[in-house]
Order: sequence, then structure tokens, then C-alpha cells
Amino acid sequence: MEVVVGITGASGVIYGIRLLEVLREKGIRTHLIITRAGKITIGYETSYKVSEVEALAHKTYQEDDIAASIASGTYRFDSMVVIPCSMKTLSGIVHGYSDNLLLRAAEVALKEDRKLILVPRETPLSVIHLKNMLKAARAGAIILPAMPAFYTKPKTIGDIVDYVVGRVLDVLGVEHSLYPRWRAD
Repeated sequence: MEVVVGITGASGVIYGIRLLEVLREKGIRTHLIITRAGKITIGYETSYKVSEVEALAHKTYQEDDIAASIASGTYRFDSMVVIPCSMKTLSGIVHGYSDNLLLRAAEVALKEDRKLILVPRETPLSVIHLKNMLKAARAGAIILPAMPAFYTKPKTIGDIVDYVVGRVLDVLGVEHSLYPRWRAD
């Protein structure tokens, strides 16, 4: 399995970092694009250096590397996850404005009928945001907001992050034990 991971400048870059850690542990090949804003947000929100995040991926790309293999539909990757997904990136995806590699790879995922998971991070949501999410869903993307559940009784921020990342892994079809499954019986 090969997964393209895009990290944008929206708050919540730790979700993308944790996803990369787990995919590496599972032996799943990853291609990483971090936007310029994403690199800045990593510095604001975490103790990670950008180079440490990049080292979690098998292959990293610069945002302006429009000639990268993942920019072509002939390169076979299985899925793409944009985590977190800024509203700017969401807008670029739904309007076909592929002016950088992350947007182009998302366009490839949609046009080649591959799984595209968007993890939006914004609140409150405007009508524009909601319409763009609906457009993305109608185009074939899976909208997976970073909304933790509390039946798992999280004790740390890491537990909350693991729940959201676990839900992404569920959609990717990757087995994990990041959170306990719901059991009412």
C-alpha cells in the first residue's frame, strides 16, 4: 500500500505527524507533501522540526515540485490523506485549482478514482466551507473532520489524536489498536 499524506497550515498538524508515525510502524509506504504554511504551523504547534516530520515518510516532496511522480495519474498510489486540511486547500481541491503538488495529487486521486480523505480543521464552519465540503464529497472525497469521541475516555491529548488518526486508518482499511472499539454489550 502507498499513501500520499498532505499536511497543510491548518491547526492540528499533530494529526498528520501521528498518521505518518503509525503508517511507518505498519510498513506502509508514504509520500509526504508539507505546504509552506504547514511547515510554519509545525513550528508553532509542536516540538518537531520539519526535518524530523519529513524523516517519517519514505519520500518527501516540495510543494512546488509539480513534476513529481505523484502528480501523474500513471503513478499508482492507493490513497491520499490531507491531514489537517485547511479551508484554502479544500477550496483548491474542489475548484480544480491545482497550482501546487498537494492540490495536483488530490486532483489525481479524484480523477483516478482513488481514495481521497480530507480531515478539515476549522470552526465555526461558514456556508462557504460547508458547500466546499459537499462539493468535495460529491466529487468522491471522504470528509473526515477531526472530531474526537469521548466514549473512549481519553486521558491525554495523545488519546484524542489517536482516535482521529484511528478513524483515518479505518477508512484506509489499516488494522490498528489506537482506540477501543465501541461495545454497548
